[in-house]
Amino acid sequence: MSLCAREPHVPAERLVAEMVPPPRFDSVRFGTYLPDPAQPSQAEAVRILGGFAAGLGGATAAGAGKRRWFARKPAAPSGPRGMYLDGGYGVGKTHLLASLWHATPAAPERKAFGTFVELTNLVGALGFQQTVQTLSGHRLLCIDEFELDDPGDTVLVSTLLGKLVDAGVALAATSNTLPGKLGEGRFAAADFLREIQGLAAHFRPLRIDGEDYRHRGLPEAPDPFTDDEVTRAAYRTKGASLDDFSSLLQHLATVHPSRYGALCDDVEAVCLTDVQAVPDQSTALRLVVLADRLYDREVPVLTSGVPFDRLFSEEMLKGGYRKKYFRAISRLTALARDAKALVEA
Repeated sequence: MSLCAREPHVPAERLVAEMVPPPRFDSVRFGTYLPDPAQPSQAEAVRILGGFAAGLGGATAAGAGKRRWFARKPAAPSGPRGMYLDGGYGVGKTHLLASLWHATPAAPERKAFGTFVELTNLVGALGFQQTVQTLSGHRLLCIDEFELDDPGDTVLVSTLLGKLVDAGVALAATSNTLPGKLGEGRFAAADFLREIQGLAAHFRPLRIDGEDYRHRGLPEAPDPFTDDEVTRAAYRTKGASLDDFSSLLQHLATVHPSRYGALCDDVEAVCLTDVQAVPDQSTALRLVVLADRLYDREVPVLTSGVPFDRLFSEEMLKGGYRKKYFRAISRLTALARDAKALVEA
């Protein structure tokens, strides 16, 4: 099959229904998180988040259920209505965030989990007011990798979250580092709360200490294969797609990023020929979103051309979106390693 031949049309209901922890976090729970005995804050985080989840078992958010003409407007929730997981790379923040989602006593359709990018894409697809209306009936919204490198998006999402808090929705978030703080491997809670300004009072910072063991710079990407090797592997692999890399990048520009997940439906492997350095930032950011969706679904990526650690220019890797590019390289490299078995089969 060809990804370039796909033009997915995703109804709003599916966009919201797909806001659940990625498949790789389907089975995580607080009980499967193994705290480091040398880091007491990790066990403490499990305890606090477990209590937070249990406390969300009361009445649904204001927007839940049928509207009643004479229902009173609920009082604004008092005290922190959100948790901010503050910690470095590799301490298990996403594991804990997904565990919170699983532990919250509410039907899946009444709680949502997504990355910051997925949330902004949802607003782009549905519009601000419809997004507010759709999510206001939820009991919990978990936001992984809250990105603070785009002031416009930060203001947009902060405004959205303010509306949701007013409706009684509980929040939980982790965040990415700001440009210039990449080497630190973490984004301090005080900085996060300052960036979201008016929402700060709704979050209780929860520090999770631990060794930042995953932050070791760019991973070494495996050597790409030849065009012939990639093509042969694509034809003998059930459910594989085969596309020219440049053509795929052009096609991504015609598909809303909120539909990239649907673009990958039933794809067991992605095969790309003649991979080249990405020409501009807009194209690069679209590729980052696709890389995230493929990584979430654990789809191996087999390529010819340049290795993934040469996808982005030095200027991009030093710019404001460098954290996203580092993440994309890391994830695509992992998927490329998984794909080696397709050629060896």
